[in-house]
Amino acid sequence: MSNLLLKLHEVTKSFKGLDAPVLRNINLEILNGDNVAITGVSGTGKSTLLHIMAGLEKPDDGYLEINSTKVDYSNQAKLSQIRNNYYGFIYQFHHLLPDFSAIENVLMPLVIRTNKENGFYNKGLKLLSDLGLENRINHLPHELSGGERQRVAIARALITDPSIILADEPTGNLDYKNANMVFDMFLEFATHLKTAIILVTHAEDHAKKMKKIYRLSEGKITS
Repeated sequence: MSNLLLKLHEVTKSFKGLDAPVLRNINLEILNGDNVAITGVSGTGKSTLLHIMAGLEKPDDGYLEINSTKVDYSNQAKLSQIRNNYYGFIYQFHHLLPDFSAIENVLMPLVIRTNKENGFYNKGLKLLSDLGLENRINHLPHELSGGERQRVAIARALITDPSIILADEPTGNLDYKNANMVFDMFLEFATHLKTAIILVTHAEDHAKKMKKIYRLSEGKITS
């Protein structure tokens, strides 16, 4: 099996109303277990780059490969299946389903993948317990603190044993103390599971904890 998990080849992306492309001829390779931060000031295209890596946006030029297979944007069903099988997602805002408990939110990706509602409870319970939420599993999102909600989102991203986690400012909505605690938990769990991480962040202290740091500026990426 190839060690190459994800590849961007000469990726360019523009948006109407902007004078220059947001991304210009981006080349990037992510290997199994890689641990990568992408930094840059606001508006440089970091989130756009992450969305292209996830197959959520189509580049104007260039292409995305996942496990040595070029992504076919015309087959959205297949693309959704790839995302569910290979990716975990963590965003600045937790995006938990408000009418579902913590454990139900965590199990949702597996339910979507398998169309089964049982058989995964113990796995979800262990993840939440390991993240210090064993007494909060039946709480709804509005009954949890910001840090607790983000830990539920981390458990949800990890429940499918993804090959890669795309994290877009995963602690950006938390205070400094909680942000560091939650981020360190996330990094420890993902590293233990040998899950590749691509982190988009403004937080230099978080970026420095990653093995590789890339900077995005004027549409170009540099190490």
